Amino acid sequence: MNFLFLLTLAVLSGLAITLQGQFMGLLDKGIGTKESIFITYGIGGMIATLMMIITQGGNLRAWHGVPWYAFSAGALGLIIVGTIGYVVPRLGLAPGFTLIVASQFISAVLIDHFGLFGASVRTLDGTKLLGVAILMIGVWLIVK
Repeated sequence: MNFLFLLTLAVLSGLAITLQGQFMGLLDKGIGTKESIFITYGIGGMIATLMMIITQGGNLRAWHGVPWYAFSAGALGLIIVGTIGYVVPRLGLAPGFTLIVASQFISAVLIDHFGLFGASVRTLDGTKLLGVAILMIGVWLIVK
């Protein structure tokens, strides 16, 4: 894949996540956490169902070739959406996402370093460790 295309997709995803966080916060404050999760997943589920109907089931028959723990993605998504919706209106968008993204970086570095859950091993070297340290300083500056 073209690097510029991947970069553009990553940026669009980041924008969508930020907007979703703000909108989830509005839903959470307006109707409650459980209700906002229901609406978010309900609409997402309808769109996913339409996509599966259009593609005639896609590649669902290959489900047995996926590691069992990968199926927890839906439950993890509920945790993500629920906590974003709950945290953002209480901490603010920037501090809330700073903590969320920092924890993603740290867990990603550990998953890469140890090759957990089928990830390719990407050893934690001095440069990456320095990056994590700078990241933590940035987190402290934003959240304090």
